Amino acid sequence: MIAANDPSLRSFVPVPEGSDFPIQNLPFGVFRRADSPAPRIGARIGDHVLDLLEIEAAGLFDGPELRGRDLLRGPSLNAFLAARRPAWREARQTLSLLLRDTEEALRDNQALRARALLPASSVEMCLPAQVGDYTDFYSSREHATNVGVMFRGPDNALMPNWLHMPIAYHGRSSSLVVSGTPVRRPCGQTKADTAPAPSFGASRLLDFELEVGFLTGPGNELGRPIPAAEAEDHIFGLLLVNDWSARDIQKWEYQPLGPFLGKNFATSVSPWVVTLDALEPFRCAGPIQDPEPLEYLHTPGAHGFDIQLEALLAPAGGRNEERLTLTNFKYLYWNMAQQLAHHTVNGCNTRPGDLVASGTISGPTRESRGSMLELCWGGKEPIRLSNGEERTFLRDGDRLTIRGWCQGAGYRIGFGEVTGVVMPALETSQLTAEPRS
Repeated sequence: MIAANDPSLRSFVPVPEGSDFPIQNLPFGVFRRADSPAPRIGARIGDHVLDLLEIEAAGLFDGPELRGRDLLRGPSLNAFLAARRPAWREARQTLSLLLRDTEEALRDNQALRARALLPASSVEMCLPAQVGDYTDFYSSREHATNVGVMFRGPDNALMPNWLHMPIAYHGRSSSLVVSGTPVRRPCGQTKADTAPAPSFGASRLLDFELEVGFLTGPGNELGRPIPAAEAEDHIFGLLLVNDWSARDIQKWEYQPLGPFLGKNFATSVSPWVVTLDALEPFRCAGPIQDPEPLEYLHTPGAHGFDIQLEALLAPAGGRNEERLTLTNFKYLYWNMAQQLAHHTVNGCNTRPGDLVASGTISGPTRESRGSMLELCWGGKEPIRLSNGEERTFLRDGDRLTIRGWCQGAGYRIGFGEVTGVVMPALETSQLTAEPRS
């Protein structure tokens, strides 16, 4: 049997040249049809979405891991995530077979094709999972160093613990939104360095953070850690993340307990989840770790992935995007297996559909910095756009988009995009008005 990653595979569904979604990819997501409000699970192929509820109803998921289990009937990926890697692999292999140009079961069934193959432009994408918990790591050495130099100087850029364990904080899952959802500028307390007291108002230093996240699979029982050697069996797939950040609110609040209102107002994610199996041809080694991590964080072999990442800005009132950042997932110092092993080493339990994000991904050059904070070096080096405008941080009406892809031999494995437009903050009077009687 030809493997689903074989670069020679072609689908009977037209796939535009350079598409993020060739038959070698087949990411999973959740969508709504125009003729039905109920969310459904789908797979992406070219410019189409394959409705897996229709495929399930037709009895085409007939392998031993999927038959009779109704794992792909929706309305979220959570039940499928709980089913473990053999079921994930069987589903992707089944879809690969059904969509090949040599296979008749779906290709020649006109009625089923009409029901199951939908133009991607005709559906509404949803969050791919019901995310119970969200954890954001701080795993890019370049990002942590840049921020440390800005705030503590080059001699104290990295905190003493940073090279010994993956640093993270627990985020807010209720404010996770799918790509395309507008993001309102948050309000909160800020304090200028020269001000005698804090003030309340809209954030003036709104930023993006270019990240990649993963959704957890079956999870672990409370009190039983996930060993690093088994961690990838608990990682279903990857998606793009923009962890919007209000730097001025964050600066005033973050000591001693870390991020709060400066982060929890919105986190945007891309709708399509690319499986680890689809990414396998792009596996690579990560940075050398020195000092050597403690034994529970040992991950021999290659645990990075060569994923190109870019952030683009369409300024308010304009349509043309300008690239701000070009970086790569492979730059992450702490890999996903180490993140999950550290997350659970104290017995913390994870559940199907938990989101774990990488933290801002920056590279070794100025052009590979993954946030406005770094790109404009804390506001001291404004970014000049082609229309003559400058940016240090994001303005109302700006559209920020993150894209990611792996480039193969004649095909690419892409993630689509995560995008959001900045909306103006609510008027202060709307936030402080007396309650109605």
